[in-house]
Amino acid sequence: MGRADQQLRLIAETVQVAGVLEVEVWLRGGWAMDFFLGEVTRDHGDIDWFAWADDAGVLAEGLLSRGYQPVPGPPPDLQLDFAKDALDSSFTLLDRDAAGRVVVAGGPWAGAPWPEGMLDSGPGRMGGLPCAIVSPQAQIEIKRMMPIWDPSRSRRTKDAEDIARLEAALRARGKRPE
Repeated sequence: MGRADQQLRLIAETVQVAGVLEVEVWLRGGWAMDFFLGEVTRDHGDIDWFAWADDAGVLAEGLLSRGYQPVPGPPPDLQLDFAKDALDSSFTLLDRDAAGRVVVAGGPWAGAPWPEGMLDSGPGRMGGLPCAIVSPQAQIEIKRMMPIWDPSRSRRTKDAEDIARLEAALRARGKRPE
């Protein structure tokens, strides 16, 4: 079984665990793009997710009970990192501000807003596996803005390639990439 197949198995398992726990999770990053496109476009180093900060403890317990191991990383109020079968899954935590906008839950950027409508896309699909994803428009904005929001993160070739793929798919579907 290749790495993509193993990661898809972990995505399915995470979706199942989250469903049982009644916890919302959204794929972000490269796998969100692939689920929007409906195909694996490249090798992925990890699986990136969003989850609500209020659900972090319950989600962590659920994943730990399925054999996931915690991995040290960013502050736990910002992100939770796990490994299973030598594959990494990272959950960036979300909150809402007083106006109801989705914001960064913790760390140095706590309270900074994420793109408008980021969680409103509905599910993407890979074969028979549906999974909530970050909207493709928000994926584009995040990939464009990350080096500006965090100057320590350089612009990556794969981000430019992902933006081009997402914009082409949106145009083909009659939607504006924004």
